[in-house]
Amino acid sequence: MSSFPAVLRSEWTKIRTVASTSWTLALVFLVTVGFAALFSATYDTTGMDAADRATFDPTAMSFNSLLFGQLAMIVFGVLVVSTEYSTGMIKTSLAAVPNRTGFLLGKMAVAGALALAVGLATSFVSFFLTQSILGDFGIGIGADNVLRSVIGAGVYMALLALFCMGVAAMLRSSVAAISILIPFFLIVSTVLMGFEATRTVGQYLPGNAGSRIMQVVPNAFGGPETPYGPWAGLGIMVLWVLASVIGGLLVLRKRDA
Repeated sequence: MSSFPAVLRSEWTKIRTVASTSWTLALVFLVTVGFAALFSATYDTTGMDAADRATFDPTAMSFNSLLFGQLAMIVFGVLVVSTEYSTGMIKTSLAAVPNRTGFLLGKMAVAGALALAVGLATSFVSFFLTQSILGDFGIGIGADNVLRSVIGAGVYMALLALFCMGVAAMLRSSVAAISILIPFFLIVSTVLMGFEATRTVGQYLPGNAGSRIMQVVPNAFGGPETPYGPWAGLGIMVLWVLASVIGGLLVLRKRDA
């Protein structure tokens, strides 16, 4: 049972048979797509002046709602890891898979693949739905950098799930992990980017850096410039994910279940 393919099968069975993880993934899609339709339908394109048109990013309009969808993805990433601690199943899992590194990496591989699939489905549906609602103000998937943005949005969601899994492995508590991660991504990151004095720090946080991959128009909607481009921003988020995963692995290997 300790072979890596067996670990992958086991983790797939755990995720698909636990209602909470399945529902949180469904909510990622439903919430993001639903709010994308609402935001694009209520956005006042008729009142835009020349300055507004210059910074209007129809692609970014598709992903403004991702702020809400990532809440569900954060919960998904946390629950995939921490549920086993809260139920005590972690002892059984580690007895079946003594290789703790293989155990956690297998869990992350399965959950990360699911998060990527859901993230890509969410980003593509949100994009096409938003552009159809925007009408003449919309943009095609073949326009410059648009496909990169749409795929990048799905990749961002997968990286977010992996980052949260690493944090959950370090904290080993659903409540603690969610209580830290949601304010970190929704409040701390936003506040630090909102002030000139703290923007130098805020722009290197994982959410702010990773979301740069979704932007097609520079300074979209009057947002601040960053000293890096879309791919560098995604690279910064990858470094955060690696640090989180390594931290989770070290805690799992050094502490008792």
